[in-house]
Amino acid sequence: MRLQAKITLGFLAMLGLLLGIAFYAFATLGRLDRSNRAVLQDNFYSVQLGQGMLEAIDALEAGPTSSALGRLRSLLGREAGNITEPGERRLVDSLTQTLDRYPGPAPAASQLQLRQLTHRMVALNMAALTRKNAQAMHTAAQAKDYLLLFSVLSTLVGLMLVGSVPQAAVGGLRKLAASLDYATRTNFAATVPIESTDEVGQLTAAFNRLLVHVQDTRTHSLADLVTERNRTSGLVQTLSEPLFLLAPSRRVLVANPAACTLLGLPESQVLGRPATELAAASALFNELLAPVLLPVAQRPASPVALALPAPDGTPAYYQLSVHEAVAFNEARDQMEAIGTVLALRNVSAFRQLDQTKSNFLATVSHELKTPLSSINFNLKLLHDPRVGSLNAEQQELVGTIKEENQRLLHIVGELLTVARLGVGESIALDRRPTAIAALVAAATTPLQLQLRARHLTLQTQLPADLPPVQADLEKTAWVLLNLLVNAVRYSPEQGQICLSAAPTSDHRAVRIQVQDHGPGIASEDQQRIFERFTQGPSALTGSPGTGLGLSISREFITSQGGELGVESSLGQGSTFFFTLPVAE
Repeated sequence: MRLQAKITLGFLAMLGLLLGIAFYAFATLGRLDRSNRAVLQDNFYSVQLGQGMLEAIDALEAGPTSSALGRLRSLLGREAGNITEPGERRLVDSLTQTLDRYPGPAPAASQLQLRQLTHRMVALNMAALTRKNAQAMHTAAQAKDYLLLFSVLSTLVGLMLVGSVPQAAVGGLRKLAASLDYATRTNFAATVPIESTDEVGQLTAAFNRLLVHVQDTRTHSLADLVTERNRTSGLVQTLSEPLFLLAPSRRVLVANPAACTLLGLPESQVLGRPATELAAASALFNELLAPVLLPVAQRPASPVALALPAPDGTPAYYQLSVHEAVAFNEARDQMEAIGTVLALRNVSAFRQLDQTKSNFLATVSHELKTPLSSINFNLKLLHDPRVGSLNAEQQELVGTIKEENQRLLHIVGELLTVARLGVGESIALDRRPTAIAALVAAATTPLQLQLRARHLTLQTQLPADLPPVQADLEKTAWVLLNLLVNAVRYSPEQGQICLSAAPTSDHRAVRIQVQDHGPGIASEDQQRIFERFTQGPSALTGSPGTGLGLSISREFITSQGGELGVESSLGQGSTFFFTLPVAE
């Protein structure tokens, strides 16, 4: 039976019981009302008539009058029309006959007979009243008992319906809910048993169809996920560079064979372990994990250079890149963080090539410096009048050769500096408190000849309250002179160069900048010009540089705890700046 039919039958049963009780109560009350009306109309009226007749007989005994006799006749006539009890007709007829003979030969006897007959009539109706009242009381008591019985039966039936109808409606749903919970907690392939053909059974059948569809979709989705995972895992496993993937909870999700080999641990001891626990067991992984533990804003923007031991014990050089991996979740329609990627790039071969290049540069520069110095010495001798006099053309040629030789010596000096920096040789620094004015004076004094030759104006803006900086005067002055020389090279004739200095916003360093009005530098080239052997736009003087000055300058400033950079736009000049920490 359907749930709707069960609930409908339950409500109909309750309605039937209520209607039955109401109908019985209505019928019983109607019967009692009719009985009371009959008693009042029949017997009580006859008793009232009998009382009136007795009063008329009393008046006849006091003195026979026509009014008393007429009243007695009238009351007796009414009684004759209200005969309701057995024997009452005979008494009325006797009263009528006695009244017709009144007063007769014996008026007193007639009055006594009339009184006796009237009393008998009243007693007859009073007895009927008592009897009918008892019957009415009995009927009322019986109706009360029946109503109580019906009420008890209705209450019992109602309680049965209250206990059965909701149970019939909810019991199946509870079973279905329990079965669904079991199916979802264990396996979507476990269907829910169908125990009835009602709405719950139909719902169960529909949910079983849904479970089958979900299981099919889940199977296909799992197959697709496994395929994608195997494809991704295959790509990761074939990488020759070490790669780690950490979950947002800092648990190692992926470590390819190269990464496990680097750590010297089997894959089973790496995958699934918390990163901090693996770092405690492996000093090498602890070093790799250090950048990851930093806040994202404080992580180094460029790859971190690491020297790690290779399996054969020789040092291997790597570049560690840390990336926060994010992906778009189509189910949630939002971007989500999926973990942190630690990618190691083995740059040992490049390091070796760079070492070879640096050694080659050092060797070539050293070998070139000796003959160039000898040429320079011989050129000085040629200019000496004691050796011999030269005509104007010869002096011009010797001067040109000497100028080019000085340029070659300058290039060789820069190459030697690059070679020392390339092999990791530390830069000897003589850092001490240095006044900015002294630094500017040391850099601008050798520049005066170049400024006059190009008709340039150098404007210096140095506040009087500038704090001293902690710096190597010689090397920092070389950096500033290099920036000024570049400004001269790229400034138009009769232009202006501005040299200024000011404390930084945190007052922990001083920023020194050189501003020119040259052609400017494109944004995509502003970092590239600090690389070795890279030059900016063509110089306005026609004398190109070596492309090493800015690279060496950055090394000098960085080694002193400062920063070297550029701000420029095409056609609007350039501003090269560097910072140095304030002296304590």
